[in-house]
Amino acid sequence: MKNNNTGQRETFGSLFYVANLMEIFERLAWYGFFAVSSIYMTTPVSQGGVGFSDAERGAIQGIIPFFLYLLPVITGALGDKFGYRRMFILSFCIMTPSYFLLGQVTSFSLFFIVMSFVAFGAACFKPIVVGTIAHSTNDQNRGLGFGIFYTMVNIGGFLGPLIAGAMRAISWDAVFMMSAFWIAINFIPVLLFYRDPATLKSSSNSLKQVLKEAQTVLGNSRFALLMFVAIALLMAAGVGWLSYSQSFVGIGIWLVLNLVWHLLAKQSSPRWWQQKIVISNGKFTVYILILSLFWTVYNQLFYTLPLFIRDFVDTRDLVALIGVFGSGAVEFFAYVDQSALKEALIQLFSSLSADQSVDIAALRLEWVHLKVNVPVEQLADMVSQLKVLALTQSSLTDAQLLGFTQTLLVFRQINPEYLINLDFAAIVVLQIAVSYFCQRFKPITILSVGLVIIACAFLLLGQGGTMISGAVVTMVILLIAMGEMFTSPKSQEYVAFIAPREQSALYMGYYFVSMALGFLFAGFLSGWSYSELALKAQKPQLMWGMFALIALIACVLMLAFRAYTTKHGYKLAQQSH
Repeated sequence: MKNNNTGQRETFGSLFYVANLMEIFERLAWYGFFAVSSIYMTTPVSQGGVGFSDAERGAIQGIIPFFLYLLPVITGALGDKFGYRRMFILSFCIMTPSYFLLGQVTSFSLFFIVMSFVAFGAACFKPIVVGTIAHSTNDQNRGLGFGIFYTMVNIGGFLGPLIAGAMRAISWDAVFMMSAFWIAINFIPVLLFYRDPATLKSSSNSLKQVLKEAQTVLGNSRFALLMFVAIALLMAAGVGWLSYSQSFVGIGIWLVLNLVWHLLAKQSSPRWWQQKIVISNGKFTVYILILSLFWTVYNQLFYTLPLFIRDFVDTRDLVALIGVFGSGAVEFFAYVDQSALKEALIQLFSSLSADQSVDIAALRLEWVHLKVNVPVEQLADMVSQLKVLALTQSSLTDAQLLGFTQTLLVFRQINPEYLINLDFAAIVVLQIAVSYFCQRFKPITILSVGLVIIACAFLLLGQGGTMISGAVVTMVILLIAMGEMFTSPKSQEYVAFIAPREQSALYMGYYFVSMALGFLFAGFLSGWSYSELALKAQKPQLMWGMFALIALIACVLMLAFRAYTTKHGYKLAQQSH
């Protein structure tokens, strides 16, 4: 792209549009699975899921995306070395079969392994597509360019869960086959229309030098070792190998040992283990760490909120609203498998006939997997009626079974993925307008406002106690969407501004480190807080209050970061532009 000396915006090149097209299909695949992942992993095997515990779910959702968003540090550097087009092709070759196999495995270990391949393929894709956008824009149109790109992300994010919801009405296998199909389509644009950007200069360094350059953007090998062991100890707690108290004690001991090691080390040495810890770009590292807190709270939209909607939200008000458009709309958005519901009633009746006790609260949480959320009082009445019938007859008649089924259908619920989809719908409609509006403000200001909006959304969730309406959760999702529209594009734009153009993909790879840490913290916090606070303690408001506090802390830290960099300057940006 030519230099623009007139200060006017330039039009985007063809690669910009090809990259956006591939992003749509990749997001269709990812969000088609991701939006329902919490529900799928916690759904019993008898109902088509894999039946993982919340701790296992949190471990997968923390560890796998952590590596997905950490690996772009390396794959971004490889893209600069070997070319963007080759990395695109490699990523599609990995993801297509992996998405399909994800629906064929049920054990925790095999699911973890296959999900790791999905993550590796996505890690090859992410920094390259963002790097293409960076190469296709300039200082005058970068804000608009990333706003358009983020809209494309959310078009895929909007359509993916809609299609996945329709697919899981057929079977869970169909969800994964559709994700594999979306990735396979991307071979067409990459093979026929994509060429490496003209401004991309292939590095003449060896692969070892490229990887070393990638690692040293943030710090030396001592710094990498310090972070790696600390994160590994945290992961060990997430998967249950250590308790969280043991993990934090271990991290504390490790930090003290590294402090002593640092004090005894030499200022410079050819051997890495004899060197002091060096943070190459302290300001960029701090920015990455603060941004990871945003991703920690934002990802609760996908990790925790779907489960909360399933277990603690009564969406009958929204079902009634959808009913205005006919029974077909209700069947699509709030589909209930009536045969599975009848089978559950027969099993309950058999238990009562055998004089087995029934835990009403546990039964309610069991039946939400069937997409009916019956209040405890009404469910207790139904159990009492069934218990009376069990005293006089050996089985339910067809008329009785139909009557109880129709009673349960009154409490049918909208699929959580469809409500989560409102986030994407709002962004598709409003993102470009929001990007235009936000261009007049500095990135850190917009980032801070976005964090406050998300904190307010979580505080609103905490006001509803153990059961809230569909209208309230709709408002919450729209607030989270607004917070994301402010925060996410500006966070990428800021990195694109400070990064040297010849290292765009590499620095975008390091941007994804913030997402990696955010996913790691989000997964573990979601698994622990939902199990301990929402389910066991029956106090979900404490859980949402915790996430709101994290968002507000991130806001304060972001403003402090801006104050410091305003006073002392950001040397990297000054050197690179």
